[in-house]
This record gives sequence, structure tokens and C-alpha cells, in this order.
Amino acid sequence: MRARVRHQRYVRYVQLMRGSRTVITVVCAMVWLSASTASAASKEEPLAMRCAEFAGAVLPPELIALPTAGAQIESAAMVAATAPGNQQGGEYCRITGRIKALKASTPDIRFDLNLPRRWNGRALQIGGGGYNGVVVSGTGVMPFSPDRAPLAQGYATFGDDSGHVGNSSLAVFGLVDEAVTNFGYAHLKKTHDAALALIARAYGRPPQRMYFAGGSTGGREGYTVMQRYPDDYDGVIANSPALNFTGVRLMGVKLGQAEYATPGGFIPPLLLERVYQRTLAVCDRLDGVTDGIVSDVAGCREHEAEIIASLRCAGRAPSHDECLTDAQLSTLLVMRDGLSLPYKLAWGVSGYRGYNVFQGTHLTGPLGLAHQPERLPVPTFFANGYLFAQGDGYIRYFVTRDAEFDSLRFDPLQPGKYRGQLTALSQTIGAMNPDLARYIARGGKLITLQGLADEVISPNQTIAYYEALIDRFGIDQVDAFMRLYMVPGFQHGSGVFIPSVDLLGALDNWVTRGVSPETLIATDIAAATNGRSRPLCRYPLFPRYSGKGNVNLAGSFACAEP
Repeated sequence: MRARVRHQRYVRYVQLMRGSRTVITVVCAMVWLSASTASAASKEEPLAMRCAEFAGAVLPPELIALPTAGAQIESAAMVAATAPGNQQGGEYCRITGRIKALKASTPDIRFDLNLPRRWNGRALQIGGGGYNGVVVSGTGVMPFSPDRAPLAQGYATFGDDSGHVGNSSLAVFGLVDEAVTNFGYAHLKKTHDAALALIARAYGRPPQRMYFAGGSTGGREGYTVMQRYPDDYDGVIANSPALNFTGVRLMGVKLGQAEYATPGGFIPPLLLERVYQRTLAVCDRLDGVTDGIVSDVAGCREHEAEIIASLRCAGRAPSHDECLTDAQLSTLLVMRDGLSLPYKLAWGVSGYRGYNVFQGTHLTGPLGLAHQPERLPVPTFFANGYLFAQGDGYIRYFVTRDAEFDSLRFDPLQPGKYRGQLTALSQTIGAMNPDLARYIARGGKLITLQGLADEVISPNQTIAYYEALIDRFGIDQVDAFMRLYMVPGFQHGSGVFIPSVDLLGALDNWVTRGVSPETLIATDIAAATNGRSRPLCRYPLFPRYSGKGNVNLAGSFACAEP
């Protein structure tokens, strides 16, 4: 059935332009991919010969399901196995191109595609990060799997810049409607279709399996393709997903207002470190071992009132590094409590879940709360918190479309004339639609990994989406297609435990062999503790020390109920 669907996608494929001659013959995929003389000859040609054909080629708009002005291949060349910088272990054809927008004022979608000489018959689309703006090359290793790149394993890999260049912090592309649509979802389909045509042309057949993998924004993109294009993918890895994109941006604005627009709300780094160390002192041992990791987050939450009371100044003279004033505590409680809206965003979303502030989340890093209030009303990006800085750009460029707008005065609860824009944006960019029925029905699989100490994307928002799936489909059906791994001590790419684990191998085994992943073993790649291992437990389980054995080995731990 899947093979028939894949063949049908090629009914309208158009042969690419070769040299100065444009061939506009529309071919039937069932014939083109059959054992015809022309097809057989194409299959016998070395990949190097076919790679050179792509340089300067034009892909017509009909090749891409969403409206575009077609695509232009800018370069195509073989990269030798011995070429400087090629650490992939083999020769591959590297293609770069642009997908043209409908309007000249809209930036192109730039993409890269890598075709290994030794192809395993699979393709992997790789997502971006933040506001994107940089082409995903597809030549490197997978996040959390640093040992061997997918390209080196024989995957055809590809990625793009989502339809704009740079602006990762200011998000000025939010002023352009078509660029916003591309960033939200359209670039995924456009690049997928263009890459799929090129892969089929290069190898004489389409991929047997198509996967998607990404984290943060790339995680949101992974959920987006399942929701919007379920027939295109067999498996998805979507880590630390920015699912509720509008929600997390409004959350950042509210947090910034508590810290910058409220007298005394700013929390200096030394005091944030004090909060973190206090949570470790109370909660680290709850999992049976003192190892710098708060694993029993649920158990730690039962001690939250005790932790807060011990941090509150409560009659003591306020100190910059010993106790929290009421205003400073209120800032942390904003982050803990999340955002509740009196109106609905797309798919009935009414807020954003809070963070594990008092359960081992380290907030003093560059992706946490602000370091210093250098200027008001709009603090500088790098000196101040990531959450507020990203929310500030979102309000100014996406929502109000006024670069001079003061987001510290924007009321997320009463947005007034901007409410409609917020709702529309949550539809375009957010990935909160819980209806994955078609993806589930066709046998698609999903693996999501996220840190319980994530300070950028709330782990509780990801858990809430997972629970919404269970409410909709039941635990048995969700277990049949999804695995959720919540990692203690892991933040947003950093933390006291940074897991290295072969998620792509686990996904491929699940899709192709029906071997569903259960408890996985992760190796820590954090600098201070590199090499120790822990079990990755399926949510809601967590790793608990068994009471004996080497505390640096996963075998000394068992997955326990909270």
C-alpha cells in the first residue's frame, strides 16, 4: 500500500533541465520507475554522472504540492571520501538550491541535499532551531547521537533555512506574510517535495522510508509534518518540541515584565545559583543517590513549599545572593506557574504550562533568565534572558509588526486589537493539533526526548500534549506509535546530564522491523561527567538507583514509578 502511494506521487514528475535544453516531458512514475530501457540505463549510470546533471537544473512549480515559483539548483558536485572536511566515511553528491517564492519580496527557501554513493534506500529531513535562518546542511551528526552521521550510514539527508536568512534573534522576517507561512509549515512540504524528486531522479526510485528529525523548533517541525502531511513520513524524531510557539513567546513576555518592568523583580545570577543549589540539596537524593541530578521530579515537587520557604528573606535583610525578596520570588513563580489566557488560541489552547523551576532546573545559563538589566524599556538580547528576548521579537515583528513597539507594555491577557493576529499565528506556526489519526492509521512512528530541566521549552507543555493524545486515542493506541522519554538533569542542549543515544536507529528498527523501543541506554556527554550512563525511561518512569553497584553505570538503576 505504501509503495503504491509513493509511486502515485511521481505521476506528475517532470524531467529536469539538462544543460541548455529544457525537457518538459511529463512522465508517468509507474513507467519511469519500471524496468524500462531508459530507466535501466539511468540506474546503471554512476551517481557521479547523474550528480553533474543537476547543476543549473530547474524544477517546475508542478513538482511541489504547495504554491511556489519552482526551484533552481545552484550547485551539484560529488564530494570525495578523501575531501578535506568530509568525515562522513564515503563519497556523496552535494546539491544546493533555492525554492522560489510567489512574491519577489519574499525570501527564497534555500536547501541542501546530500546523496550518498552507498544509499540505504532511506531519506532523512532535518529540522532547524530558533527562528531558523540558516540552511541545515544535513552532513553532521544527529543531536544526542554524536557517534556517526546519518549521511555516513547511507541516508539521503536534506534541510533548509525555512525561507529567510539570519535574524535568529530579531525575527524581522515576521513582517513578511509568505515568509511567516514558510517558517510555520510550508517550507517543510516544499523542501520535502523538491528533495524527493531529486532523490528519485538520482537513484531511479523514491526512498523506501522517509523520516524527519529535529529539536526545539525542529521538534515543532516534526510534530507539524505529522499533523499537516501525515502521508509523507514513516517516522519522526521530535525532541524538546516548541509545540505551543505563540504560548511560549507570550510566556517570555510575561516573564520579562516580571523581571524588568516590576520594581525589584530582577534576580541576579548569584541568587539564581542559590535557588538551584537549594533544590539539589533537598531533591538530589530522592532517587537513591546524590549525583547532581534531580531524577524524581514528582517527589521533589512535594518539597517545593519547603524549598521556597527556605529561600524567602522573610524578615531577613535582602541579600544579592542569599535570599529572595517577595518581588524576586514572584518572578520565579511566574515561570513556575506558566500562562493562563482568558481566550483561546488555535486548537483550543488557553495558555502555556510552567517550568520545573524548583525541581533542578538551572536558570543562570545564557538560555535562562536575564543576567543584568542593561537598559530599559527593551533590554539587549544577549545580556538578558532568552525567553523574554524571543518573546520581545515575536511581539514586535510578528504580532504588532512595529519594530519600535514596547513589548514590556504588551498585555498577553488582554491583547485588544492584536488578539486575532495571535490566534492566526498560533494556527500558522503552532503545532498543537492533537488529531494525529491519519498518521497513526498509516503506521507512522514518533520518538520524543526532552529534558525535565529544560529552561527554554517547558517539559510540562510537552507532557500536556502527550496526555492530550492519550485522552483522545487511549493509552494503547498512543503506545503503539509514540515513545516519550523525559530526561532528568537535561536542559535545552546543556545540563548536568546530556544524553547521547541512537534515536535514529531506534526509530528505523521500529518502522522497518516492528521492534518498539522501550528503556534505552544513554551516555552522558556533559564535560564534567562524560561517559557515565543512565537508563532513558519511558514517561512517567524515572531512573532510581538500586542501592548497589557503580553509580556511573546504567545497570545500577531501574526505571521506577514516580
